[in-house]
Amino acid sequence: MNEIIKVEVFSENVVKLVVKAPRIARSRKPGHFIILRIDEHGERIPLTIAGADEKAGTITLVAQKVGVTSTKLCEMKPGDQILDLVGPLGKATHIEKVGTVLACGGGVGVAPLLPIVEGFKKAGNRVVTILAARSKDLIILEDEIRQWSDEVIIMTDDGSYGRKGLVTAGAEEVIRREQVDECIAIGPAVMMKFTSLLTKKYEIPTQASLNAIMVDGTGMCGACRVSVGGQTRFTCVDGPEFDAHQIDFDELMLRLGCYREEEKEAFERYHQSVNA
Repeated sequence: MNEIIKVEVFSENVVKLVVKAPRIARSRKPGHFIILRIDEHGERIPLTIAGADEKAGTITLVAQKVGVTSTKLCEMKPGDQILDLVGPLGKATHIEKVGTVLACGGGVGVAPLLPIVEGFKKAGNRVVTILAARSKDLIILEDEIRQWSDEVIIMTDDGSYGRKGLVTAGAEEVIRREQVDECIAIGPAVMMKFTSLLTKKYEIPTQASLNAIMVDGTGMCGACRVSVGGQTRFTCVDGPEFDAHQIDFDELMLRLGCYREEEKEAFERYHQSVNA
C-alpha cells in the first residue's frame, strides 16, 4: 500500500499529496506519470508526477476535484493509503540545452510543468515561465517554479494577481522581446491550442502534454487516441507530450467532453451517497 505522507490544500478543489513510492521516486523523470486506484472499487486515473524525493522515497502529486475518484483522492488524509500506484509511465520529456525555453502552465498544468522547468534549467537553458489561472487563488507552486526560472510572469483572467489576461498575451510579449528557442505548454486543451497557434506563427518548436485524456495508461484501452500529424497516436505510450503544431486540438476537445454527462451523473450519485 502507498501511504500518503503529507497533504497540502492549494484551494477548495486542488490538493497536493506527497505519497510513499520509493521505486517510482528513484526512476521517474520529467514528463512521467502514474496510474492510481484508490481502492478495489475505484477507477484508474492518471496523474503526472510533479516531483520526487529519492532519499525520502516519496513522489508528489497534484489532484483537482473533477469527478468522483479525484474528489475522493483530494479528501484523503496523511496516513491514508492508496491501493494501486503504477509508474513511472509514458515517455520522459526530451530535455537538452537549446537556449531560451518558454514554459506555459495553466491551472493544475503547472504541476507537471514544474519538473520540466527544473530539467531545462539544470540543462543550462534560460527559462521564462508563465503561470496562468482564472484568479489568484488558483495559481499553484509559484515558489517552486521561481526556484528554477530566470523569470516568472503571472497572468490571471480577472486581474486579481499579476497581469490581467490570458497566457498567450504574456507569451507573445516574451516572444517579441527576445528569441525563444523552444516552448512547452501544459494546461487545459483550449489553452494549449491557442498557445500552439501563437508559437506556430513565430515558428517556435512547441511541445504540449495531453495527459488529461488518458485512462488505463498502458495502451490497451485505446481511449487516449489523438490525431498528431494526421496519424493516430496513443497518449499513454506514445506521449504524453507531442509536437503541439501537429495535434488536432479540436478533435481532442470533442473527445474530452464525450462522457461529461455520465461523469456528472456519477458525481451526483456520489454526493447523494455521502450526504445520505
